[in-house]
Amino acid sequence: MKYCRPRLYFRGGWLLAVLAVVNATPVIAEISNFGAFNLSPGFEQAKGKVAGYTGGSYPLSAMSNRDRDRQACIGFADPKPDHIMILEKDFSHLKVLVNSRGYDTTLLIQGPDENNIRCGDDTGKKKDASVDDENWKKGTYRIWVGSFNSGVERKYTLIVQQ
Repeated sequence: MKYCRPRLYFRGGWLLAVLAVVNATPVIAEISNFGAFNLSPGFEQAKGKVAGYTGGSYPLSAMSNRDRDRQACIGFADPKPDHIMILEKDFSHLKVLVNSRGYDTTLLIQGPDENNIRCGDDTGKKKDASVDDENWKKGTYRIWVGSFNSGVERKYTLIVQQ
């Protein structure tokens, strides 16, 4: 008796093969405008400093009107996050600041749980945004740095402090 292997015949086999490979490929890094950075407790100050520029007309309020502390989420940015911050361990406290040399910036940070949103606007008497909060869980955070007015492009430095 001769052994026969079953054969699969289908149209568009090349397309299904490509889709299978694409779907099986792990995502290594999420897409952001200015890249990703990793932080562990005790990180060097330089590791918590990245740069970019504001711009875009996507209203951050479309992501969330209010954050987890009922603070308003305002401003305009690109729909794609500007930075990806990966916390390798839990942090009891972090402060995220924008330094645009006094231009009116805003901030939206989406935590590993998509419903965990933190928003920031003016810091004291300064127009630059910040978020100063506790209980940052290990995981991936998407950060949008916006401007108060749509389409305004300003260079900034984003600073994360413990």
